[in-house]
Amino acid sequence: MRSHYLNLNGLRFHYLEWGSPGAPAIVMLHGLRAYARTWDKLALIFQDRFRILALDQRGRGETQWDPEANYYTDAYLADLEAFVNALDLERFILLGHSMGGTTAYVYTARRPERIERAVVEDIGPGSAVQGAGSERIKREMTETPAAFDDWDRARAYWRGLRPRAGDDAIEQRVRETLREGADGNVVWRFDWAGIRKTRLEPDRARIVDLWPIVDSIERPVLVLRGARSDFLPVETCQAMAERNSWIRWREIPDASHYVHDDNLEAYAAELGAFLSDSS
Repeated sequence: MRSHYLNLNGLRFHYLEWGSPGAPAIVMLHGLRAYARTWDKLALIFQDRFRILALDQRGRGETQWDPEANYYTDAYLADLEAFVNALDLERFILLGHSMGGTTAYVYTARRPERIERAVVEDIGPGSAVQGAGSERIKREMTETPAAFDDWDRARAYWRGLRPRAGDDAIEQRVRETLREGADGNVVWRFDWAGIRKTRLEPDRARIVDLWPIVDSIERPVLVLRGARSDFLPVETCQAMAERNSWIRWREIPDASHYVHDDNLEAYAAELGAFLSDSS
């Protein structure tokens, strides 16, 4: 794994790279409260065949926070375009989880000439604005404290949110999302206030309706749904595939919304099959 920084759209971004620079590229986009290293284990599986590029998106990980708290899809799209231009990626595979999946849908629809194929993890039209999963995330964001008294309380917070996650996954979340504050407490490494406000009090005019986007896609797309997901209904997956023959979907057993965390083996098998499919 190699760590890099570059300036995009007025912010300093951090990204990680695995594999040979000459191999076909996969750009990986994490979700709302995640970070580039969420893809560590998946990248290790595919680094012998692909160049893996995982971005800490604005306001997360080691990437600079946006002073104007611009955490909307149009900003993420502009960042992705600037990122692939900076790396001279003429054509690449795009993979996104949840929030990153929204970006993947829209970019694939708008820039098909640059996308070889795309993979979307557990998000579809309507997921972010309605349903049990959307309400859960709003509730979690509302109840998330700005800081913790100590690391044990911070660790217990993540364990409470992700009770089925392994110890390694919990430790990674603690390490990648939190840091020691000036007062000796534990504070968020991501822009807690800005991201929270955008999620709970969004500008409705900037929320993307994904149905027209999904309908217009003309590149192969694989949607991976967690069998226990509360965020992406089976009916939405079925409707997407019925409306657009470029889209296929697979359900990953024993997985929640955080599919690659919960069942990496099955996730990687479906991803590998899709990337090897020449049709």
